[in-house]
Amino acid sequence: MRKYVNSEASQHEMKLIQMGAEVEQINSKMCYVRFKVYHIDVEYVYNINAKNKYFLERIKPYPLPIKEYETESDLINIIRIDIKQFENACKSKNIDTFIKINRELNTAIKRFEDLFLYYNVPRVEGEIIMQKINEIQEEIRKTQKLSQRVFFDKNPDNL
Repeated sequence: MRKYVNSEASQHEMKLIQMGAEVEQINSKMCYVRFKVYHIDVEYVYNINAKNKYFLERIKPYPLPIKEYETESDLINIIRIDIKQFENACKSKNIDTFIKINRELNTAIKRFEDLFLYYNVPRVEGEIIMQKINEIQEEIRKTQKLSQRVFFDKNPDNL
C-alpha cells in the first residue's frame, strides 16, 4: 500500500511541477478529533509535520483554520479552551443562530471567491462589497460593546 501511495504522490508532484509549482513532499501524520458538546458536534483535524509542528483546523460546527503550534501541549491547550468556549456558548439560547451565521459567512467567502475568479467584476461592485463588509465588522464591534462578556480564560483574537 505504501508503495502505491508514494507512486501516486510522485505522479501528483510531477503534474504540479509541470504546471510551474514548487513541490515539497512532507511525511506527516493527520489526526481527527471529535467532541460532542451538548447537541453540537465540534470536530478538528490537525497535521503533525516532519518538523513536529502542529497545524490545527476546526471543521465542525463550521470550518476555521486556527493556526500552527510548536508543541503538542500548546495544541491540546487551545483545543481545551475552544471546547470550554463551546460549552459556555451552548448555554446561550442563541447558539444555533451563531452557528448558522458562521456557516453563512463561510458560504459568502466561497461565493465571493467564485465571483472574482469567474467574472470580470466592475470596480464599483467591489467597493460596495467592501462597504458591506465594513458595516458587518462595525456591527460586530458594536455588539461586543453592548454585550456582557461571559468567557475569560482567553482573550478574543480579532476584536
